[in-house]
Amino acid sequence: MAASDSDPPDTPLRSPGLPTRRLGRAGPELPVLGLGTWRRFDLPPRREHLAHQIVEHALDLGVRAFDTAPVYGRAEQVLANALRSRRAEAFVATKIWAGDAGEGRRQLDRQLQLFGGRVDLLQIHHLIGWRNHLDWLAEAREQGLIRLIGVSFWQDGAFGGGTTSDLRAAIRSGVIDVVQVPVNPLERRMEDRVLPLAKEHGTGVIAMRPFAEGALLPGPPPDRLAETGSPDYAHALLRWTLGDPRVHLAIPATLDPAHLDANAAAVRAAPLTGEQRHAVARLARRSG
Repeated sequence: MAASDSDPPDTPLRSPGLPTRRLGRAGPELPVLGLGTWRRFDLPPRREHLAHQIVEHALDLGVRAFDTAPVYGRAEQVLANALRSRRAEAFVATKIWAGDAGEGRRQLDRQLQLFGGRVDLLQIHHLIGWRNHLDWLAEAREQGLIRLIGVSFWQDGAFGGGTTSDLRAAIRSGVIDVVQVPVNPLERRMEDRVLPLAKEHGTGVIAMRPFAEGALLPGPPPDRLAETGSPDYAHALLRWTLGDPRVHLAIPATLDPAHLDANAAAVRAAPLTGEQRHAVARLARRSG
């Protein structure tokens, strides 16, 4: 089931400051750099201002996509608070973690309250109970409560979730608009088994873990990076991830404005050459 033809226009989500790609056949055109919240936005109220500052800075830079989840502690609430006055500028991607439809609906009800009555992308986290959710999510999409339906996936059986075979079946179901999967030169399982299928079905692809959850950082010293054409390894890794045209959006998480500025500089840089991509991957094998 495709997204409705009556979806709102996507022009407010475009950014003059960052390159954009369309998030699959059904999604809007978005800047390729988003902001994740995992392990960053689970903040007590006295430190919540840090999230407000980074969200404000991200929006000013042209970032539009923000990814969160109910199981990230206070992250959903903190993101909602940070976006409050600028919600219309943001593309909010969140998730449900529920084995049954009833709990999934309850989570969506709370998210609708947090994010101004709509969720731009609702993802089935780690494919938990994914077959139980397709029908009611499709109804919610038809009702305009959510714009896109997605699934997130890291690796087979992670957190009691699904498998790569489940992920492929979900893409083939015709209900899923977007997948969120790891894309980095250390974790490359998706390149052959999932990304070709996503392209075939017009499924949007969000890259999680572009730095392999920090396993690839800080990486080699600058004097070993000349062949990558990048000033540091994080810059090289982000260019590597987005160098795959089947990837539409990357969502590194940070609370540091300097890191966000560096990420923005990386996505604005020229694409890696083939030789540079090989160099980044070679260094990843040594680092990882």
